[in-house]
Amino acid sequence: MFKLTPFSASPRKRDDFVDFYDVLDDFFSTSPFRTMKHDTFKIDVRDEDKFYAIEADLPGVERDEVKVSYDDQTLSISVERKEEKEDKDTDGKYLHRERRVCSMKRSIYLPEVDPAKIKARLEDGVLKVLAEKTEAQASGYVIDVE
Repeated sequence: MFKLTPFSASPRKRDDFVDFYDVLDDFFSTSPFRTMKHDTFKIDVRDEDKFYAIEADLPGVERDEVKVSYDDQTLSISVERKEEKEDKDTDGKYLHRERRVCSMKRSIYLPEVDPAKIKARLEDGVLKVLAEKTEAQASGYVIDVE
């Protein structure tokens, strides 16, 4: 009735070339879906004169699922999502029910940033972070996402 395949549809013997095979799978894959094991989001970082501009692609992610923090000259962007899917027949009995928790995190080394002046905005599935450069350093700071 249902075909459920956990993690990867192509089980492979693990050996020294596993990372190489994963790169090939990602490059030549005709499927738009990545495996849960390697699921992550893409980021772009630009070094402007007075600030760093970071953009992260987060389609379908809500603002409350995103956490942006700065600690020890490292900007971290993390996402935690909880999804639940339910299919019922006419009697209300389950034929299929799934739950999924997914978390992803990316960290970027950004020296000489004032954490109090970091701004983050999630709009149309793209997180935009502007980190103003300065000589002042602080430790452990959480940035509000607008």
